[in-house]
Amino acid sequence: MLIWDLFKISLRSLRANKLRTFLTMLGIIIGVASVISMISLGEGARQQTLSTIAKFGTNIITVKPGEQKSRHVSSGKVETLTLKDAYAIRDYVPNITGVAAQAYQNGQLKFGNKNSNSTVRGTGKDYGWMANFKMAEGRFYTEEEVRTARKVCVLGATVVKNLFDGANPVGKTLKVNGGNYLVIGTTAAKGALSWFDPDDQIFIPITTAQKRLFGIKHVQSIDVQVKNMDDIETIKQDIESLLRRRHNLRQGKKNDFYVQNSAEWLNSWGQAAKTFQFLLGGIATISLLVGGIGIMNIMLVSVTERTREIGIRIAIGAKKREIRKQFLIESILISFLGGSIGIGLGVLISRAASQIGGLDTAVSLQSILLAFGFSVAIGIFFGLYPATKASNLNPIDALRYE
Repeated sequence: MLIWDLFKISLRSLRANKLRTFLTMLGIIIGVASVISMISLGEGARQQTLSTIAKFGTNIITVKPGEQKSRHVSSGKVETLTLKDAYAIRDYVPNITGVAAQAYQNGQLKFGNKNSNSTVRGTGKDYGWMANFKMAEGRFYTEEEVRTARKVCVLGATVVKNLFDGANPVGKTLKVNGGNYLVIGTTAAKGALSWFDPDDQIFIPITTAQKRLFGIKHVQSIDVQVKNMDDIETIKQDIESLLRRRHNLRQGKKNDFYVQNSAEWLNSWGQAAKTFQFLLGGIATISLLVGGIGIMNIMLVSVTERTREIGIRIAIGAKKREIRKQFLIESILISFLGGSIGIGLGVLISRAASQIGGLDTAVSLQSILLAFGFSVAIGIFFGLYPATKASNLNPIDALRYE
């Protein structure tokens, strides 16, 4: 018997029990929709995380004071880096495009009758473009203003909103911890993160922060932007060698600083988000397995109900492989139709989560093919046993079955 004839017989059988067929497909529909929507949610979260980290600059090496104990914790002396270290890196380390030392504290900001507590970040002239800040109004401070420790500042978008109601503050004087600072520019909004708002800060020259505001001689970090990511390990080694010489660290003595790579953060967060994505996909896949068990259950019931029909077909000459193919095609049809409906439902759920729920989702062709292929594979796997059982029925016993 031709495959097309078996296909028509299988389709007719499924139509004869529409409600049961739909309820059997429902497990596959929910499973496929869950896989697609969960994977899209995980992929959206991963892309959003990497995009957020990229907002703070790429190709960045960060030098921190103290001894690194873990990925997040440092200890030891925290005043081991100086502004001269930053200048030495700028002057003697090749293949870099920018260097910005940093010192930061919370500060009290006041303009007119409005007050705000924000991060006051003292840094070099290159920090703005290194950290991907775009200027909304005015300009960033110059090397001359850093050298002479001028009392000028650049405001983040949130500070402008809180103190100036969104009006252009360039040219006005702002009080920072009681001292007057001339506003020379504002940055375009980046958007708040869950743990930090990069727009809720003001930028002042690093020398101004050290001498006039914080009363310190050290810096809290040094950001270095490399020209080419392929050179990043070599540059890290050059920075380490330079600072060890400057800090008079003998061979065998531990560094009193540590060097971090932005690519390591990107990879770390990317892997964490990928793990989250796999976890969501794995949970959703369980729904597909449950749907497959439902297919097997219904197909076994169908074999039992149609035992006499199978016996008649075998008695008039149907081969075992044709009986097996028929029930296998029915199982695959249920999976195919359920998978197709599930794809549409999964895409709709993902779009609804994005547009209505405000969640970041990203439906990929890979997730669709994965879910659909898995659903068809489940149809074959869980339909094979009932199909084999049907083909192995004894025709005499089948004809006697009531």
